[in-house]
Amino acid sequence: MATDYDEVRPDVKESQEKSLGAVQSANAPGARSVTLELDEADGLDGAGVPGGEFIMEELNVQVIPQADDEFTCYSCFLVRHRSQIARQQGTHAYCTDCEA
Repeated sequence: MATDYDEVRPDVKESQEKSLGAVQSANAPGARSVTLELDEADGLDGAGVPGGEFIMEELNVQVIPQADDEFTCYSCFLVRHRSQIARQQGTHAYCTDCEA
């Protein structure tokens, strides 16, 4: 017996015949119940915070300006040594990692 491979499979045909009303009447949660659940989850006081608890401490970071023998790659925006310049186009320099 010959098989028609272009014919729609029976299981796909059944799913296409479902009406929008049948899909909407399924047991899907309403938008208000989902919003209410999310609001309740916000008040857990950090019980499920990955990595432990919050520490209220100010971080002090020393910013070192770019040296004369360094450049900022125009592709990855990392500061690199001038020996890692692979290509320059005008004022834009690209590092060897981005050009590889």
